[in-house]
Amino acid sequence: MKKISYLLLAAAFLTFSSCEDELDQSPISSGSVPTFYRSATDFNQALSATYSVLRGYPDRELTLSETRSDNIYGVSTQGIRPWESVNNFATTLATSEYVDDAWSSNYTGIFRANVLLDQLAQNGSVLTDDARNRMEGEAKFLRAFYYFNLVQYFGPVPLVDKPLDPAAVRTINRTPVAEVYDLIIRDLQTAGDKLSSSYTGADVGRATKWAAKGMLARVYITRSGPTHGIDGPGRGTNDYAAANTLLDEIINSKLFTFLPVYADIFSYTNENNKEVLFDIQYISGGTGLGASYPSILVTGNYFNSVVANTSGFSTGDELRAASDNLINTYAQNDLRRAQALQVGFTVPASGSTPAVTEPRAAFKKYLDVPKRGSSRTDWSINFIVLRYTDILMMKAECVLKGGGAGDVDGIMNQVRRRGIANAPLVTGTTFDQLMEERRREFVGEGLRWHDLLRSPSAVNIMNNWIAADDIRNRMRKPINANDLIYPVPQSEMAASGYLYKQNPGYN
Repeated sequence: MKKISYLLLAAAFLTFSSCEDELDQSPISSGSVPTFYRSATDFNQALSATYSVLRGYPDRELTLSETRSDNIYGVSTQGIRPWESVNNFATTLATSEYVDDAWSSNYTGIFRANVLLDQLAQNGSVLTDDARNRMEGEAKFLRAFYYFNLVQYFGPVPLVDKPLDPAAVRTINRTPVAEVYDLIIRDLQTAGDKLSSSYTGADVGRATKWAAKGMLARVYITRSGPTHGIDGPGRGTNDYAAANTLLDEIINSKLFTFLPVYADIFSYTNENNKEVLFDIQYISGGTGLGASYPSILVTGNYFNSVVANTSGFSTGDELRAASDNLINTYAQNDLRRAQALQVGFTVPASGSTPAVTEPRAAFKKYLDVPKRGSSRTDWSINFIVLRYTDILMMKAECVLKGGGAGDVDGIMNQVRRRGIANAPLVTGTTFDQLMEERRREFVGEGLRWHDLLRSPSAVNIMNNWIAADDIRNRMRKPINANDLIYPVPQSEMAASGYLYKQNPGYN
């Protein structure tokens, strides 16, 4: 059965409507709703509202991670598109709607988690002990998740871990990354201790102890990455052994499976499968709880090339095409390429309208057009945030970095041969080879930019790609280490009274 209890969301949104002024001032977190939490139903609605912020997460990752990376050549042929400044490494990104949304949405989630945790401490006696512990674990998982997103994109961010009045929040400057990581790690450790191993029925999709442990492993390997000489997510902390221990726990639990067929991982009829540790749940059917992320990289022409007259499914934007470099990294017979990309497509002629041929490659990993909902924002397919193949490949990364023992070549070949059944066996796998395999395996899953930052060669990789693939000469070149994180949104700089110092390299 699907889905996490999003049916409570309408009530949850009404509950939080009185706090919209505070939410609009992110990261201001106000304790202005102390009388709401009087029953288990109230707490459940508040928790659902905290989960609901996840709904826009995949859209952000497809822009701020995939479009930013060498996976997408997001240069328009029909004028300037809003996402092009992200693709082109513009120094004016502080005014980008995407950057602003990444900051404000994550702080909205943090606000809701902080209020929920505060009310659990004050009024949690209306719950059973089990329910209170689980809610604390879920709220801390979500707060950690939102702060981790912020650190990955912005580096230092204001640390607010409890409801405060607006005047108090205005005195909080950007907090050193190390301190934000401390909170993230504590929260995920608590979540790992308090959460259930699995759920059934309508609770499927909630964070489990294994999701918390897997996310903590991802945090550890991210923090262990190179600093690149900037104040970003990589701190060079060498936490690979700690990550490896968590990954071994997940592997040894035997609760998750490396599915033998790649397409089955993303099938509309096989959601919540044994690959999934944590995903974001969606429901189509005009409920307002459908997903928009499957459509945002493609236009109406792609849909019409598959099923005629699928009007209403265009983004109103232009194709964000896969880069030539990405296409060429796949073997022709790699099933992962077939799942993720449509390299060239044609809209048949209709009446007096001639056929239209698009030579570029469209991202179709999550698109099963006959299973579309009522509009381009109404897809039912869940977005997988963390899956078992990633657990295995993070394990391989830890071993390569000296954080434990394991069969790196075995993991590498298992992953490769799911894509290409008779792929030559790899021996002596290197870190660079592993990262390129991750690129093929997780394309379109929002991981590429974060993976690049774990490579000491991130800037060189991007500069070499831009020099080769920027055929329209629109991307700023060369980029430098300052471009590896995003600027603080201009709206937040102003709201803080310019208390925040802008990240170097941005106007």
